[in-house]
Amino acid sequence: MALIFRNISSFTKSSVSKRLFSSSAHRNSDYSHIVIGGGVVGTAIAAKLAEDTYKKTGSPASILLAERHYRLCTETSARNSGVIHAGLYFAPDALRTKLCIKGKNMIYDAASKGIPIELQRCGKWIVAQDEKQAQYLDGLLKKGTSLGIPLEFVSLDKAKELEPAVKANTAILNSPSTGIVDAHSIVSYSEAEFEKYGGDISLLTRVTAIEKTPQNTYKVTLKSRLSEEDTEEEEIVLEADAVVNAAGHGAPAVSNMLLPETRHFTAYYAKGSYFLYQSSHPKVNRLIYPCPSDYGSLGTHLTIDLGGQIKFGPDFEWVDSPNDLTPNPANLPQAIEAITQYMIGLDTSLLVPDYAGIRPKIINTKDFQDFIIREEEGFPGFVNLLNIESPGLTSSLAIAEYVSNIYNGVPNI
Repeated sequence: MALIFRNISSFTKSSVSKRLFSSSAHRNSDYSHIVIGGGVVGTAIAAKLAEDTYKKTGSPASILLAERHYRLCTETSARNSGVIHAGLYFAPDALRTKLCIKGKNMIYDAASKGIPIELQRCGKWIVAQDEKQAQYLDGLLKKGTSLGIPLEFVSLDKAKELEPAVKANTAILNSPSTGIVDAHSIVSYSEAEFEKYGGDISLLTRVTAIEKTPQNTYKVTLKSRLSEEDTEEEEIVLEADAVVNAAGHGAPAVSNMLLPETRHFTAYYAKGSYFLYQSSHPKVNRLIYPCPSDYGSLGTHLTIDLGGQIKFGPDFEWVDSPNDLTPNPANLPQAIEAITQYMIGLDTSLLVPDYAGIRPKIINTKDFQDFIIREEEGFPGFVNLLNIESPGLTSSLAIAEYVSNIYNGVPNI
């Protein structure tokens, strides 16, 4: 079992084993890869690269996963709807669509093989209240069918039998491949795989600088603490053959440490608050989504957790910091107005602010922005992941494979 470094001050640079990735035998770096960011995506990438190394060399991986928090999966990965998306909402050729569909299938396949990923394939209804929204559902059906996504209309009479608390005036589109998942269980699986193949994890560790060397390796400066309460940090510089920037909200800042100023990114933060319904009645057995009004949000939808608890959200508001994680109670009246468009019999006095999440963005509009996953030109081995918002959770295992393909020269989807 791999040693998990609670922080990198527990070892010195000279003690780092010099194991090599792929056929890069001419290099003598501390690590083959440093993966920055221990969310669901970063941890999956680290696990996949570690598996690649072991299969190629038969030796333990020389990969470091650096996470600035005290544990993995604490930011965007843990503060969302927990939905396994079907892949309906974006253009068919968008990376977000392709990776969502592939990632969905990978999650379900892994669970079917006994991997302990906690999920439920509960399905989702998208409800239309007028003819314009019904036409939108017609378009979704055509697009989804062309992508191989199972979809079907549910008659309004049948819907009343199945979900009497759901109101749909015109049409309902059923997405049976939509589900819910515990993000922590995916991360735990990836973490176990990473350890199995010899990877190292350094918690409470942040990256403060990255420099490309003349040999096209990377010197990464990290600062680490012994505990959450510590204010003192120890600095260490490690050399890596390659760096993966999967830092979520911090990804633009990490990228800007290395890329020239003309290629810098600005981070923007779109906050979504969720509201808990403090009752088990009425009972709803699947996710309920209104027709979305824009790309920025899929609307204030109803989701359930694995225990059957109902929650509504997220809404959408721009904030100045990714640390603004207090749900906004001022948004509750607007949420109630949206919810009562498609729900019957709710006691709205039992709706309370629950939690909030932040969508990491690199544009400050609601316009569609695709995932950016690429090896940056002029920086061989440096792979950037930017704008990894929804459906990042669903796509996580597929994103890991996508990054693996970049390093292995395999054509991607």
